[in-house]
Amino acid sequence: MRIAFLTAPEGVEQVELTDPWTSVSEAGHQPVLVSTKPGHIQAFNHLDKADTFPVDAVVGQVEAESFDGLVLPGGVANPDFLRMDERAVSFVQSFFRQGRPVAAICHAPWILVEADAVRGRTLTSWPSLRTDITNAGGTWVDEQVRLDQGQNKLITSRKPDDLKAFCEAILTEFGEGVFRK
Repeated sequence: MRIAFLTAPEGVEQVELTDPWTSVSEAGHQPVLVSTKPGHIQAFNHLDKADTFPVDAVVGQVEAESFDGLVLPGGVANPDFLRMDERAVSFVQSFFRQGRPVAAICHAPWILVEADAVRGRTLTSWPSLRTDITNAGGTWVDEQVRLDQGQNKLITSRKPDDLKAFCEAILTEFGEGVFRK
């Protein structure tokens, strides 16, 4: 499987990128770092700068069809920057149109709200997104990991403490529906 990890050039919570990335990689799949700009992204440990990571592909130059799934790491700034980028929003929407699995953790569902992808879905997130999700037509729940089967599989988790369950769900649920031909 080839899995896109979409991040902004800065603001991604490092552990929410690296733990799923490592899980996907160790399972023999190919994680691909997609961002809105080429070069490197700057990760954070909450509000402190952490490591940088090389970008593999730029939004607008790759399409959802070339991936088996999408992972949206959180961090407060990361999804806020992404939801302001029309190409990033369109990239996320294309996974939903094509019925490809998507996973989002912590604040990442903000871009799902912007992509109009939560209407009629049940998901979890960092608690401060509850009103945004509800106002966008979704149902918010306080659960470690939530799988919504909708048109495509949507996996969501609340916070870094949920990463083990989040990573297990990604490997299980993404692996059940390989879309590449």
